Amino acid sequence: MSEYSCISSDVTLGKNVKLSKFLNLYGCTVGDNSKIGAFVEIQKNAVIGKNCKISSHTFICEGVTIEDGVFIGHNVTFINDKYPHATNGNGELQRDGEWRLESTLVKRGASIGSGATILSNVTIGENANTPSSLEIQPVLSGIRPN
Repeated sequence: MSEYSCISSDVTLGKNVKLSKFLNLYGCTVGDNSKIGAFVEIQKNAVIGKNCKISSHTFICEGVTIEDGVFIGHNVTFINDKYPHATNGNGELQRDGEWRLESTLVKRGASIGSGATILSNVTIGENANTPSSLEIQPVLSGIRPN
C-alpha cells in the first residue's frame, strides 16, 4: 500500500479494486473492480458495491451503502446525522452510541454529480441521476429570500 494512504486492516477490498493515493479507509467494504479516487475517506460500516467509481475528494460516512455500478462525482459529501453535536449532555466529547446514525442507500446504477451533499436517511433510486446542484431556494429562519 502507498505510504500516502491509510488503509486499516479491517477494510475488505474486492478483486481488482483500484486505489489512488491519499486515502483514508477504515472498517469499510469495497466491491470488485471499483475505483477509488485520491483524497477519499470511507468510514467504518460503509459499503461500496462492485464496478463503482468514487471520484476524488469524496467523503462516505458510516451508514452509507452504495450498490453496484454507481458513479460518485468529485467532492461529494454524505451526511449521517441530522443533528450533530460535538459533546454529550455532560459536556464530554460524544462517543459511538451517543448519537443517532441515519443511513443512506444509493441504488444500483445511480450517478451523483460533483459537489453534491447527500443528506441522511434518504434513498437514491436505481439509475437515478442526481445533479451537482439543484434549483432549490434556501429557507433561512422560515423566510425565503427574494
